[in-house]
Amino acid sequence: MRILQVSASYKPAYVYGGPIMSVAMLSEQLAKAGCEVDVFTTTANGATELDVKPNQTVMVDGVSVTYFKRITKDHSHLSPALLTALWKNVRTYDAVHIHAWWNLVSVLSCLIAVIRGVPVAVSARGTLSPYSFQNKNRAIKSLIHHLLSKPVLKRCHIHATSQRENEAVNSIISPKSSAIIPNFVKLPVYHPPVQVQNAKNAAIKLLFFSRIEEKKGLDILINALSFVKAPFHLTIAGSGSEAYVDSLKQFAADKSVSDKITWAGFINEDKFELLKKHDLFVLPSYDENFGNAVIESLSVGTPVLISREVGLADYVNKNRLGWLCETSALSVAGMIDQIAARPRELERIRQQAPPIIYTDFNAGSIVEKYIVLYSKISTPH
Repeated sequence: MRILQVSASYKPAYVYGGPIMSVAMLSEQLAKAGCEVDVFTTTANGATELDVKPNQTVMVDGVSVTYFKRITKDHSHLSPALLTALWKNVRTYDAVHIHAWWNLVSVLSCLIAVIRGVPVAVSARGTLSPYSFQNKNRAIKSLIHHLLSKPVLKRCHIHATSQRENEAVNSIISPKSSAIIPNFVKLPVYHPPVQVQNAKNAAIKLLFFSRIEEKKGLDILINALSFVKAPFHLTIAGSGSEAYVDSLKQFAADKSVSDKITWAGFINEDKFELLKKHDLFVLPSYDENFGNAVIESLSVGTPVLISREVGLADYVNKNRLGWLCETSALSVAGMIDQIAARPRELERIRQQAPPIIYTDFNAGSIVEKYIVLYSKISTPH
């Protein structure tokens, strides 16, 4: 089976967060499973370009990847070279898998594949939801959606990473079919949990670990800190636009909580050690299709407090691996105080979470689900 993955960005463009790793792991696991996998992507790396040779195919961790030059430096990621190559070669593939939406690589690649009669799976990755229409560029999104997205996506198959994302996407479009398969999440080498003895009355160590952007709800968390009664310290690990980060730092100063916050910046290589050193991972997102960092945190035993808008909320609640909150400062603050008063429950999750995560997010079983999806959509009906 020949599968083409199309993504506007690909590793090592880690500036774009979790989706980069998920797409890379999917491609790598498919190759290991015997599929013939190619990746078409761009040289995008935020406002800069990756240090790669454009328009040339290279092997990246067992996967054939072509980084095409883009001519825009923003999130439109326009790449005429990629689109030209796709038009010429798309019919040699059994299926095309397009990742994310609202960029010219995804939208125009989808249109080309549909015109050329090749089956298409689209992973919206949080970009097709009611929230996405209310957030940025609403007028432009609405126009593109009615003129292009709706008619084209009707001829595509949707891959959602959670039930919540599936419901959100299907409330906006009517695809040919939908499938729910979780993201691949790269986990550290498994080590049995070690019991942690925290000093009595010690401050609870909170961690926000994500890209710093509006939808992640960091403003909610900072606001919540001014209402928390329990002793605490928050570490914020992640990067975002300088202007937005500066506005959050000013917000923290206005709320008189700056002295209880450490801004750690972007963390990649040592992220699991960082997660392990904290008592509670907090992600009060306004909208989140999945939440890779939730699984990463639980894999090392760190419990989570996440909003009900996070795609993994039902999973966390069902498996008793953390707590859910509303997207409000008072809700987050109240939950932090409740959790700080329950050290035994924190320790229970620390012991029980890793074995559950390593079972449920086993790469071998997940890749088989993707292969079934590709086989299903590429079979003539």
